[in-house]
Amino acid sequence: MHGVYNPLLVFLSLVVASLAAYTALELTGRIASLPGWMRRLPWLVGGAIAMGVGIWSMHFIGMMAFSLPIPLGYALWPTVLSLLIAILVSGFALAVSASGRFRLRCCVAGGVAMGLGIAGMHYTGMAALDMAPAVSYVPGIVLASIGLAIVASVVALWLGVTLRGSDEPNIGFKRLGAALVMGIAITGMHYTGMSAAQFAPGSVCLSASQLDPNWLAMMVSGSSLAVLLGTLLVLGWRANSLADSLRRANRQLQYLSMHDALTGLPNRLMLVEQMNQAIQAAGRDKTAFAVFFLDLDGFKTVNDSLGHAVGDDLLKGCAQVLSSHVRKDDVVARIGGDEFVMLLRGISAPGDAASVAKKLLRVLRDDMVGCQARLRVSASMGIAMHPGDARDSEALLDCADAAMYSAKQAGRNTYCFFEPGMHANAARTLMLQQDLEAALEGGQFSLVFQPKFGVATRAICGAEALIRWHHPTFGSVAPMEFITIAERSGQIVQIGDWVIREVCRCIANWRRRGLEPVQISINLSPIQFNVPDLIGRVEDILAEQEVPPRLVMFEITETVAMLNAGRTAEIVNRFRARGFDIAIDDFGAGYSSLAYLHRFKVKQIKVDRLFTSELDRNEAEARALLSAIVTLSHALHMEVVAEGVESETQMRFLTELGCDEAQGFLLSHPLSEEAFRGLLQPMASFALRRIAALGQPRRAD
Repeated sequence: MHGVYNPLLVFLSLVVASLAAYTALELTGRIASLPGWMRRLPWLVGGAIAMGVGIWSMHFIGMMAFSLPIPLGYALWPTVLSLLIAILVSGFALAVSASGRFRLRCCVAGGVAMGLGIAGMHYTGMAALDMAPAVSYVPGIVLASIGLAIVASVVALWLGVTLRGSDEPNIGFKRLGAALVMGIAITGMHYTGMSAAQFAPGSVCLSASQLDPNWLAMMVSGSSLAVLLGTLLVLGWRANSLADSLRRANRQLQYLSMHDALTGLPNRLMLVEQMNQAIQAAGRDKTAFAVFFLDLDGFKTVNDSLGHAVGDDLLKGCAQVLSSHVRKDDVVARIGGDEFVMLLRGISAPGDAASVAKKLLRVLRDDMVGCQARLRVSASMGIAMHPGDARDSEALLDCADAAMYSAKQAGRNTYCFFEPGMHANAARTLMLQQDLEAALEGGQFSLVFQPKFGVATRAICGAEALIRWHHPTFGSVAPMEFITIAERSGQIVQIGDWVIREVCRCIANWRRRGLEPVQISINLSPIQFNVPDLIGRVEDILAEQEVPPRLVMFEITETVAMLNAGRTAEIVNRFRARGFDIAIDDFGAGYSSLAYLHRFKVKQIKVDRLFTSELDRNEAEARALLSAIVTLSHALHMEVVAEGVESETQMRFLTELGCDEAQGFLLSHPLSEEAFRGLLQPMASFALRRIAALGQPRRAD
């Protein structure tokens, strides 16, 4: 008994086979891209079902394309079993193709197992016909169909591995072509196996009343197409979703590469790009623009004393203030640390740039909020003009940076325009910063001592230790210059430790000589004062030289004391508890807030030299101010020291006002250790001390 084939269903089986093959290739690439088997498992299960349904559907559509002169039907359980075999075989194929390591022998072994499974599915499905007498098979053709199934499976696995990388060029077309080849191979295997079947004349299908072939054909075709197309839609949606995620990630990476992560402002890379565009526009339109280089004053002190959280909030607050006070077309960028750069288009006159600089400095001095601390911030600003100062972006930044350094040296909280000589100053500053480490190790630093005398008795009662640097190239470098550089670079902490250690060495040396040393004052920079373990470091140094704390006094400037009055009072109390005395230096030069003095409980108030010099020019006003300071300080049990005494007139007024101590060139210049030791001799008279002092060369303290 011979059967015939329905061409439409044969073609449909080829389409389903190719669609199943394409789905398998897409699933292989998707599963291989997932990290770890836990992430792959859901896709393996779902993919096995989709792919298995596709292969099984192709098989049954091919069987239903075959018809005999007798009614046909299919037994339920063999049909279900053939579907399960197809799903298991598909899961095995996907697992092998998506595995990380894949070799030729694995491909062959997997292809053999998969081919046998497909052949098993086919002949189990054929058994669902339940023919009587039973279907007989031509052995040679059966073996050929099994061999074809194995070859098709090996090729399918090899193509799945080869085309699983989504970065392959034209991957979609390659998978489509491979799917068509695989579909033809799988369909060819099926119809080869069908041709091996021999139906005896007068055969009867015992399962004709179970599963109607027409109903089964519609159900299988519809469900298989729905499953396969649904799987491809899910894969396409996920691919689009991943592509969208990748595009968002790329945009985020691009944003981060061009913006500062903390403030959200443009970074140096974007700033240079904007400057290059401004330079091109200025050359085309014959216009000019200005570049402002801004550095916050004392930011490191805030960071070290109050923590990085407060420092970060301060930077964000500054960024908001600067951004809100420039025009829409201007650019505000943070290029690192506490350094900001502003590109202000359309500013051609220095006067306009100066007006903007004054406004920015004024608004930055307003109170700003950082965590729970209200902070006041100032800035030093350098200004460079295009095209007058430079014609390219890097040169403009260098000019503005050099001008900013000049603003720092001019006293901070100000602005400077670039001048040609500033590059030399910037180069000198950089060299000094690099040479500070060598100065510490090479013994280039030394100490001098500025004596302090009792105003009433003119007897020596203490001294202030002052550091000096003799540079091998530049000679004597002013303390104001190199201390500022050391504060900016953070090297001031090591230099400060050296000063404390050297003062203790001198005191210990004087004591070994049988002299009774006076109290020596040591200046603490803002950075030192806010080092968390400062007191422990000081005590360790004093313990090494066996120097009692009563012989050392530490001086902090009024500005440092007022930066955070509450914390200053706490640190001063901790110093006093360990036996150290504290003095407020340069009083009156900063906040002049007498109301805060009672919180600090320091031993001495050192009045700024400005008040002393005013005694010769504006006697009435200077006397009134000094009188108020002396009266209040004495009421709070604090001593008053006048700095910068240079005339007998000033000394007389200070005596009348009840000032406790004085220091200045009238009484003594800064002395070397040896010269100062002579003042400590028990038999030395004040006249001899005065002669020794006047014999020293005049140097600023």
